Amino acid sequence: MKKNTPKKQPKRFSSSMSGAYIEGSGIVEQKDIVSTLEENYMPYAMSVIVSRALPEIDGFKPSHRKLLYTMYKMGLLTGSRTKSANIVGQTMRLNPHGDAAIYETMVRLARGNEALLHPYVDSKGNFGKAYSRDMAYAASRYTEAKLEPISGELFAEIDKDAVDMVPNYDNTMLEPSLFPVRYPAVLVNNNFGLAVSMASNICSFNLSEICETTIALMKDPEHDALSTLKGPDFPGGGYIVYDEAEMNKIYRTGMGAVKVRAVYNYDPDSRCIEVTQIPPTTTIEAIIDKVVELVKDGKLKEISDVRDETDLSGLRLAFDLKKGQDPDAVMNKLFRLTPLQDNFNCNFNVLINGSPRVMGVYEILNEWTIFRRGCVKRRVAFDLKKKKEKLHLLNGLKKILLDIDYAIKLIRETDEEAEVVPNLMIGFGIDEVQAEYVAEIKLRHINREYILKRTQETADLEKEIADMEDILGNEKRVNKLIIDELRDISKKYGQPRRTMFLYDVEESADIAEEPVKLGPVNIFLTREGYFKKITPQSLRMSNQHKLKENDEVILAREVSGNAELLFFTDKHQVYKTRCTDFDETKASAMGDYIPAKLGFDDGESIRFLAVTEDYSETLVMFFRNGKCAKVPLSSYETKTRRKKLSGAYSDLSELVGMFLIKGEADFVLSSTAGKALVFNTALVLPKAARDTQGVQVMRLTKAELSGAYPVENSGVKDIEALRIKTIPSAGTATDEDIDQLTLM
Repeated sequence: MKKNTPKKQPKRFSSSMSGAYIEGSGIVEQKDIVSTLEENYMPYAMSVIVSRALPEIDGFKPSHRKLLYTMYKMGLLTGSRTKSANIVGQTMRLNPHGDAAIYETMVRLARGNEALLHPYVDSKGNFGKAYSRDMAYAASRYTEAKLEPISGELFAEIDKDAVDMVPNYDNTMLEPSLFPVRYPAVLVNNNFGLAVSMASNICSFNLSEICETTIALMKDPEHDALSTLKGPDFPGGGYIVYDEAEMNKIYRTGMGAVKVRAVYNYDPDSRCIEVTQIPPTTTIEAIIDKVVELVKDGKLKEISDVRDETDLSGLRLAFDLKKGQDPDAVMNKLFRLTPLQDNFNCNFNVLINGSPRVMGVYEILNEWTIFRRGCVKRRVAFDLKKKKEKLHLLNGLKKILLDIDYAIKLIRETDEEAEVVPNLMIGFGIDEVQAEYVAEIKLRHINREYILKRTQETADLEKEIADMEDILGNEKRVNKLIIDELRDISKKYGQPRRTMFLYDVEESADIAEEPVKLGPVNIFLTREGYFKKITPQSLRMSNQHKLKENDEVILAREVSGNAELLFFTDKHQVYKTRCTDFDETKASAMGDYIPAKLGFDDGESIRFLAVTEDYSETLVMFFRNGKCAKVPLSSYETKTRRKKLSGAYSDLSELVGMFLIKGEADFVLSSTAGKALVFNTALVLPKAARDTQGVQVMRLTKAELSGAYPVENSGVKDIEALRIKTIPSAGTATDEDIDQLTLM
């Protein structure tokens, strides 16, 4: 027998201005999305920017600083190596993150990983390689580490109040807010950080050159840094294709690109190119993948085999060449087509007093000098305080020297221990601190020789105190201390450049790519800007196009699969691409939306599509003021495959029609005054300038050009009656119906 179960009632919904009530769910509050972002997302974004992702003037992010300080407190600057797992565990007292994140930070700082020009961690075991994505590092329980000697320059004054110490996340211990680093580490080792809405990408520079440049700028703020700091020095070496203007821009603004090439040698006996150094922005696997892809596509026929022969001796990529190939020509092609030549995009974004600032080399070194002066002054002030305290104690001891026997008698005759210090204070006129010091002297030291030696120190202390006070009041002396330290560090840790320079290099981008012959394809463009590439076989199976509502196909053409496409827009720009950049699709698909795929500006739309294989055609343009411009399509050809060209055509008058012709052609022009003419484009001389205004073809008086189209599409019957032989011409009045303008 079935039980009568009540039907499930729908949830009741009621709303109010402040929120909505859904039965079973409670009150759902409605909030403005802008205020929600301000309250919840902005604090997170600022936290990432100022306390996680960006380096500070000492050259470190918080994660780096916490790890290295932990190792310093563990005694790993002078002691033997310990298991990495032990270091990771200890670091968790400062860094409230998982062990994997902490260990990954440590790996990048290690010598074995080869990511830094001057590593901070002396490693033993497999720490992976920065130039390989597949050579993974071993687990922390297998590897060992300690601090490199250069890390001592980070902590040299950390116990002398040179920097602020702040509580850790649970208030159980203190950690430094910055390291009192004795050299500009922020520019000596590369650093990458990705924050919210901003990033930082700092390349490394040679330590000796940085020290020399810092010294020169401290002595002369107008010093030309390019004369002493030649350029970046990457851990993996390579060649910099030198561009003085770009380098100067990086030094002044902190933004710019450094072009880096791989280093190779050729063995003629084995016909093998050996690459031993690669750009810092790529990996050996990325290079191999790209080379294999090019070989499969038929774009790299000169290579018969590629191998990764990297071993314990270092990086090595081998490319076997086919017989008769020129190795330099092949490498030039590889530089252009693969990451064997790549750009390091500089973005010197550094936190200064908690605020991110993009600065050039000059400004960073100036900020570091200001920071370092503060550290030196705080260190000197700390030592000065200690020496003053010692002098104060010795001055008290000096008074005891006047009558040691009386001091002993005073102590012996004092009944209570608590009265010893007050009695000494009264008996010798010294303060409590001095009396405590005297009272704690060992019995064996109550002799004239010991006390005389101690009191003789006062003269030396007084000289040292006077010297320190002079340093604190004299910025030149502070600068001299910094300069002496920089020279000492350069001498102790400096090393030859790893990255060399190539001057006056011919750009490899002008080497023509060997075209790959592809079969014909059908292309379609709709009025709304959707593009389809369909093979003839697929089109024969189905030619029913899927379109948006009220959209229509305005161009349908069979072209070569190698064809290049030039999309001209209503904002006087042209976007260049190739048929091969589009995937083959079917008529039943919507296709690619061109403005999104090519990155059009807001509100920009297509006016004309030019299709070419060799740029041998001519572009003919007609404007509202009756002028015609004829530009060889080769004017739009670029050697560097630029994707976007501005100033694609004149903006002095509205575009009425644009056409692509081979040789010469006849066109019909009509005006708003009811006149028309037919002329041949041979009457107009071509101009190489893309934005040329052209020449007057139709003379207009209180009228405008209303249409322009090839004669075969015009619908005009008596062509010869409208033909002109010279330009400009006012045209002939006509009653013939002329087809509407079509730009395609």
